[in-house]
Amino acid sequence: MTPAPPKVDNSEYTVGWIAALPHERAAAQAMLDQKHAPAQQKHENDHNIYSLGSITGPNGEHNVAIASLPFGRYGITSAATVAMQMLSSFPSIKFGLVVGVGVGIPSIDNDIRLGDVVVSKPEGTFGGVRQYDRGKITTDGVEERGQLNSPPQVLLNAMGALVSRHEMEESVIPSLLEAMQKQYPKMSNQENGPGYIYQGAEHDQLFEADYVHDSSKRDCGECDLAKVVKRPERYDQNPWIHYGTIASGDQVIPDARILDLISKNCLCFETEAAGLMNNFPCLVIRGICDYSGSHQNDRWQKYAAATAAAYAKELLQITDVVDIKSTPCARDVMHEFYNIDGGGTLIIGSKASANPTIQYRKSNLSQKTSAKIESNKMVLEG
Repeated sequence: MTPAPPKVDNSEYTVGWIAALPHERAAAQAMLDQKHAPAQQKHENDHNIYSLGSITGPNGEHNVAIASLPFGRYGITSAATVAMQMLSSFPSIKFGLVVGVGVGIPSIDNDIRLGDVVVSKPEGTFGGVRQYDRGKITTDGVEERGQLNSPPQVLLNAMGALVSRHEMEESVIPSLLEAMQKQYPKMSNQENGPGYIYQGAEHDQLFEADYVHDSSKRDCGECDLAKVVKRPERYDQNPWIHYGTIASGDQVIPDARILDLISKNCLCFETEAAGLMNNFPCLVIRGICDYSGSHQNDRWQKYAAATAAAYAKELLQITDVVDIKSTPCARDVMHEFYNIDGGGTLIIGSKASANPTIQYRKSNLSQKTSAKIESNKMVLEG
């Protein structure tokens, strides 16, 4: 008889894991070393559904709360809502891991392939994430108007230790993926579409930036192979890990020339992190499922979600449990804080004011994001 999963008090969870898509959440759950019973209590206006469990660190267990965006929803506003509701029910969470898929931006300096992992890393004065739809695109790349925060120090320390380890040893991502497939055989089954396994170099084609896909064609089966960028063959199929800046925003970038400009200082695109970085201390981890441009390739989605989740687990395996315990709680260090009133309305506020329903300036939001906030019945003042 299978023993009942342990019941762990909400106050014992220190890591918040946010996944946007169902297959990203499945990959996250598959990385748990132990699954826990459902939450014993939850804020009355917290609408998230959680998967709870633990991942073994070097000197103890990291208790992890996993939540995902509502089905069919995406973007920086939805991610912020999930994070703030999570913190209302799990007050001891120290930081977040925003883990899932992203769109790669290969360049001469960065040989990014499908299935590789990109991790946000502070670069100069920037915190590792650039909000591309709030900046000015120039010939030098993205020129920000505003700044997003860096990941918390405890994660930067762990990242540094992991990079050093990878100088001497191979990443354990391949072994974590193999263990996942043994424990959950269905995840490697491709009878009903691509599974959470490597999809093969023959399905990893990077087309020249100015070669536009024929929109009347469903896939690239008839695309001109002469337009495929020639890249050296890798000696194995294991994912590479890239550290640098991630571009985040609500808007799709359709023009390949603009993509080329952004690629001068970013490694991939995604659509959630910019809504979190100033409000929820977090690290962004993206498995590359496609390339920027008009040639779409959906078959790598699940495998990319798995490689990102495996990196997140490998990072937690090296993160000191004592250091996490001494890290301030996320809701104590946020620049903006969110309250949920009795009517279910999300109130966005600032720590700087004595009034708990304080201000969030509309001028700091894109028009599209402002509209989404209004539609979610968030109260804005200022």
